[in-house]
Amino acid sequence: MEWGLESAAVRRHRVGAERREDPAAAALQPEREAPTPGPQVATGGGGGARTRKRSPGGGAGTGLSEARAALGLALYLLALRALVQLSLQQLMLCGALGSHEEFDARQARDYLEHITSIGPRTTGSPENEVLTVRYLLEQIKLIEDQSNSIHKIAVDVQRPTGSFSIDFLGGFTSYYDNITNVVVKLEPRGGAQHAVLANCHFDSVPNSPGASDDAVSCSVMLEVLRVLSTSSEALHHAVIFLFNGAEENVLQASHGFITQHSWASLIRAFINLEAAGVGGKELVFQTGPENPWLVQAYVSAARHPFASVVAQEVFQSGIIPSDTDFRIFRDFGNIPGIDLAFIENGYIYHTKYDTADRILTDSIQRAGDNILAVLKYLATSDMLASSSKYQHGNMVFFDVFGLFVIAYPSRVGSIINYVVFMAVVLYLGKKLLQPKHKTAHYTKDFFCGLGITLISWFTSLVTVLIIAVFISFIGQSLSWYNHFYVSVCLYGAAAVAKIIFIHTLAKRFYYVNTSDQYLGELFFDIALCVHCVSLFILTYQGLCLAFLSTIWVAFPLLTKLLMHKDFKQHGARGKFLVVYLLGMFIPYLYALYLIWAVFEMFTPILGRSGSQIPPDIVLASILAGCIMILSSYFINFIYLAKSTKRTIVTLILVCAVTFLLVCSGAFFPYSSDPASPKPKRVFLQHMTRTFHDLDGNVAKRDSGIWINGFDYTGMSHITPHIPEINDTIRAHCEETAPLCGFPWYLPVHFLIKKNWYLPASEVSPRDRTHFRLLSKEQTPWDSRRLTFEATGPSHISLYIRTHKGSVLTQWSLGTGNPVTSKGGDYFVFYSHGLQAPPWQFWIEVQVSEEQPEGMVTVAVAGHYFSGEDKRSPQLDMLKERFPDWTFPSAWVCTYDLFVF
Repeated sequence: MEWGLESAAVRRHRVGAERREDPAAAALQPEREAPTPGPQVATGGGGGARTRKRSPGGGAGTGLSEARAALGLALYLLALRALVQLSLQQLMLCGALGSHEEFDARQARDYLEHITSIGPRTTGSPENEVLTVRYLLEQIKLIEDQSNSIHKIAVDVQRPTGSFSIDFLGGFTSYYDNITNVVVKLEPRGGAQHAVLANCHFDSVPNSPGASDDAVSCSVMLEVLRVLSTSSEALHHAVIFLFNGAEENVLQASHGFITQHSWASLIRAFINLEAAGVGGKELVFQTGPENPWLVQAYVSAARHPFASVVAQEVFQSGIIPSDTDFRIFRDFGNIPGIDLAFIENGYIYHTKYDTADRILTDSIQRAGDNILAVLKYLATSDMLASSSKYQHGNMVFFDVFGLFVIAYPSRVGSIINYVVFMAVVLYLGKKLLQPKHKTAHYTKDFFCGLGITLISWFTSLVTVLIIAVFISFIGQSLSWYNHFYVSVCLYGAAAVAKIIFIHTLAKRFYYVNTSDQYLGELFFDIALCVHCVSLFILTYQGLCLAFLSTIWVAFPLLTKLLMHKDFKQHGARGKFLVVYLLGMFIPYLYALYLIWAVFEMFTPILGRSGSQIPPDIVLASILAGCIMILSSYFINFIYLAKSTKRTIVTLILVCAVTFLLVCSGAFFPYSSDPASPKPKRVFLQHMTRTFHDLDGNVAKRDSGIWINGFDYTGMSHITPHIPEINDTIRAHCEETAPLCGFPWYLPVHFLIKKNWYLPASEVSPRDRTHFRLLSKEQTPWDSRRLTFEATGPSHISLYIRTHKGSVLTQWSLGTGNPVTSKGGDYFVFYSHGLQAPPWQFWIEVQVSEEQPEGMVTVAVAGHYFSGEDKRSPQLDMLKERFPDWTFPSAWVCTYDLFVF
């Protein structure tokens, strides 16, 4: 029996009195409640004819069984989740044909294993600049020897030098010298005036074999080159294969190619192959800008499609702290393209576990099939030659569970969205704008129900945030990192319980004795209205992902219109439940499909998002948002069901038990399981710092191992294993030095503010960094130009801070306009290949007021990522003591600060 029901006698007494006082009430009943087979009693629900069904025996009204409704919805969602999982595990729609002109994943895997066997391939190392380049050239030569005579192959090894500024990671400037690109042009024997570019990078981050990022893409490209070059089908346009050797140095090699190589002027479109995870399906997550014909090319050609405009708009919003060569080709080459990336298993991305054996052969095969088909399509397309004619508008595109892609122009999408929006406006307007005596209570109940729904969602969000804040406060963050179901049981159960509880209170105290059918229909209309408002806002903002709201409006509305008559006649019976859930099949299945992608991307990212962002708060918020969406069309079941008590109690118990287990530390965040490792990332930099004063004298010198944990838990899990790493050795910021006086490899200082400094002996690399002032001169425009020279390892970070009364007006880097990083300091990222001359650059400082402490501070850090210089005995000993569930990435560096 439902909570708070009046006794039958009291109700009959109230109804009789109300009928005598308000004879019009009965006349309003058809507008406010569906007729039911059993006897009904009118009640004075606020002066209108909101009625509750009664059983013949005079008891409470009939309704859905709580157990049947809860179990049915749970099984429904689990079945949809199983379908999503089945779709994601099905990597191949059909097997490779196995002919000579088909992509062979076995050959690509052979390339992959050879490249990764070289080891980590950082820019400037012999492994990257000599061994990998030599292997690529050998394979390209073999492919050229086997090629069909109708094709012509040209090979070039480019060693570019250049500089540019980028607003990635808060903004910084990049300078590169003598880095390596291996470029191959495949064209018809008679030559070609236009080309499509395929890009990968063969370098890796330090201390990682880089199988998925990005050796597998280069292996796929080698095999695609082999297939195309041996094909008897002539190409209309050239295909340029760029194997770039400095992507992990923040996109340097692609910039060197697109701004300096003679073949760059031929390129009309590109395909960029990247990774944000290890294996699985490669996702098209960026296209354009504009040029909808490129999306159509992918739709027409890709054999195993996996693409989403949602991923594109999320990625380009900057929420994900990453970037690819796509940006360089787009911004510096003004070329449209397609960006693809493997996204599964991001837990081991950029770690020692990123090995060739973790990438399934089917993943390689599907990627190869897709790239080959799309490149061949573009290289024989008439559109490529006149691509500028088709540069108009964006595309809405999304795959349907990997089977096919739906794509249409965004302007068509806007028309569809507004048509669906108007259909809902007509549907709801008919109810809300009827004569007042017929709709007074519906209008009031609608807006009150809307308020109740928004309150339930808001309070569910607040509830999970309170839990997340507490979990973070007691030091149990990331308990779900190795056990994702923990987050569902903790935050998901809490959010659902709060939503049901709020609506149960509304049903008990506000909608007293109101018809179940009336409330079920009312809250369906409210959910429809919420999604309709979302549809309008997203469409008005010009976002292509508005198609999601269209799905969540159109299918439920059609379902309602189809089952409206049966619902009025028979109420919420089994047939209603089946038809209703079938009508919701597409929106809910696609929502779960996207929700999987969201958590597949964001859960691993939260394990490397720095010490300033509480990951539990982020994950709890995402989960609460997903619960709000998924609950929207199920809220009416709360009102159709007889009771919700057992459901609420069950959810509270699940949440409470999980909460207690999390607080007790039962769920350890990390794993060293060889089959599915989820390591904690730690950076160890053994450094010697030297601070010079204005006169050039050494003012301070120290040495130690600087320790950075890349997640919110810091060193709390490390201290029991290495007791000396504790809060007593927390690193202190040097307030007068740029970026706190630490040798940041990249300007991520705003993400990681908790670090540790363990005293250690001095480092003495053979190729020590040298930095000196070459000249200081006054310019005719009354500024001071300082010219510097730096020599040292392949990777150098430069930090600049101007003093009070001084302004950095220009420099010889990038476009000439200095770009500040977050916090106001200047950061320059420098790298070079195997051989490079001394790095010379100048800066100009405008001094409005002389200061005794000088006008500018310049610091330089040398990072040793390869060879014997990257190691020290103390660093190796400390690294060995880290538990096996960590990934400590270690190197040696020097830091020198000067004041001028």
